[in-house]
Amino acid sequence: MNFLAHLALSGEVPETLVGNLMGDFVKGRLEGRFPPGIRLGIELHRKIDSFAGQNELFIRSKQRIDARFGLYRGVLVDLYYDHFLALNWQDYGRLPLQRFIDNASAILEEHREMLPERLQLRLAELFSDWLPSYRELDGIDRVLKRMSARLKRANPLGDGASELKSHYGALEEDFRRFFPQLRAYAADFRREKVC
Repeated sequence: MNFLAHLALSGEVPETLVGNLMGDFVKGRLEGRFPPGIRLGIELHRKIDSFAGQNELFIRSKQRIDARFGLYRGVLVDLYYDHFLALNWQDYGRLPLQRFIDNASAILEEHREMLPERLQLRLAELFSDWLPSYRELDGIDRVLKRMSARLKRANPLGDGASELKSHYGALEEDFRRFFPQLRAYAADFRREKVC
């Protein structure tokens, strides 16, 4: 899953949200490295990614994308699903999307010193540009082009918006069936860890 989904699946504990967003930037064992709430968020992030990678709906979405995208198909589906989440936020979020983004940004700023440097450097862009633009196809196109340009080796990500347009209805249907499953899984995981 991409940034918006990870934030949305974090629950009500600020430290869990921070850890969940940190997940892509933290590798290796977690023991003794982070406070309990942050650690729980990183563990949640890893569980979410594992669940998605093995889920038949997510796999089906990846298979809809042209084979020339290779291993980047998972990255594309992550971002496409964030687009559908943003577009249909009223079905999933308690707060309006922009207020949710603003609240999450404030929480991350309060915990800035805990964040890996690479994430610190992206916070402003993530919350002021990327997340607010996820509702629009043009926003997804811009994000994919920036992602592509940041990678050192040649990649097809910059062309990824065309695949979203080509398979829009089917991908949205996959997402609508997938996301409630993922949300229930994340809630169960958080509940088990708190008990």
